Amino acid sequence: MKPIVFKSIKYALVALSIIAVTLLGARAYVAQRGLPLEPWHRFVPHELSVEELNSSDWDGYLKAEAAIFDSVRTEITQQLNAEERVPVNRYFEGSPIYPGRFPQDWNRSYVLEPEGKPVGAVVFLHGLTDSPYSLRHIARRYRAHGYVSVAIRLPAHGTVPGALTKVRWQEWQAATRLAVREARRRAGPSAPLHIVGFSNGGALALKYALDALDDDTLPRPDRLVLISPMIGLTGFARFAGLAGLPAILPPFAKAAWLSVIPEFNPFKYNSFPINGARQAHQLTVALEDGMVRNKRDGRLGKLPPVLTFQSLIDFTVSTSAVVSALHALLPQNGSELVLFDMNRAAKLSLLLRPDLETKLTRILPPPPRSFRTVIITNANPGTGEVVKVTEAGTSTEQSQPLGLSYPADIFSLSHVALPFPPDDALYGMQPGTDEDFGINLGSIASRGERGALIMSLDGLLRTSSNPFFSYLVDRIEEGITTTPAPTHQ
Repeated sequence: MKPIVFKSIKYALVALSIIAVTLLGARAYVAQRGLPLEPWHRFVPHELSVEELNSSDWDGYLKAEAAIFDSVRTEITQQLNAEERVPVNRYFEGSPIYPGRFPQDWNRSYVLEPEGKPVGAVVFLHGLTDSPYSLRHIARRYRAHGYVSVAIRLPAHGTVPGALTKVRWQEWQAATRLAVREARRRAGPSAPLHIVGFSNGGALALKYALDALDDDTLPRPDRLVLISPMIGLTGFARFAGLAGLPAILPPFAKAAWLSVIPEFNPFKYNSFPINGARQAHQLTVALEDGMVRNKRDGRLGKLPPVLTFQSLIDFTVSTSAVVSALHALLPQNGSELVLFDMNRAAKLSLLLRPDLETKLTRILPPPPRSFRTVIITNANPGTGEVVKVTEAGTSTEQSQPLGLSYPADIFSLSHVALPFPPDDALYGMQPGTDEDFGINLGSIASRGERGALIMSLDGLLRTSSNPFFSYLVDRIEEGITTTPAPTHQ
């Protein structure tokens, strides 16, 4: 009997080996297709280590950051060959999208100081492949309310996509702590402290708040605002590291990248290495472990109120995880989830996947819930967009008109759209004229023949600004003006 068992195991291992080699070979083949790696994919600027970030201050970080940008200019911009000196390349000094030509390079860390002494402080944490540009509109609103806004460029961002091939999520975590230290220094020990995180920055904000429960040296935030927070990722991220295995062999270096696309966005990478997905996944795993552990120990009640804005349809993060792995675990502490439903009156609604029709009711637990639930929807024909509110601890839903509407040609928001107003100069559907970043990516209406563009239509079709941005900001500002004096410092 044993020889038969051993023979079966042997055959199974051989079969698995063949499957693994076949999959890796297919991955290597697919990776070789498409555009080649460019200098900005191969160059990795020197960032501060976790230990250096832990011991540094804001001025030290800005000095190191300036050196990083100088190295990109020296090693990339000044070394471009003739074929790379084209208007569509953000690293070409003669390009209209070259960040160095703008009055302010929003790839870099910045601080917005209010008039007079700050009444509070807020830290802004941008998303993966992103830059501090993404949260500047909200930062300005905080400043108008007397808060000092500290927006840090997280390590490996704002420079070249190759930087993401070596970064570790612990470096983002250390940079978050540095930014909080600076915010606390500028506003004082007794002023309210908020953290606003977008996408991956939302995961970092929540992770910091959990860490502060265990570490008395970390100032505890009084409020968290999470926008499309990276609480749960799609399943592929779990195995992203395996997809990059062929890159061990130099001829298959492109296998270390999920996408290689021309860099025509001045404030966000288009290309994306596998290590970026892998680090984001590891961060979400650590975050989930922290939530479960603190829930088990009865400590989540010490977290500050969490205000979350999330699109029902989100290709990057799991909307259901935002509900089940975050808000459903929180005690009744004033937290709130704002969900932007899809546009059920859109002309494209017949082409949407059937499962999306019931997604909203499937991901929300039945009331009463421990968190306030707000749904922006036009599900009822003829009523327009409404705000449906279910208060925490109740089962009664109240509805009122919103006064804002979905554009007819948009069937949903997207992961990246929420923090940008419709008049954003780069991502807006109706871009304003006060600023010029050389390109507008939000108002492009793509019509023509396939194969002509330098990128897939997926990237251009994705909604890049939020028609309900004014509502989002109003809800954030409610918490700015009503935040009580902190009692847990």
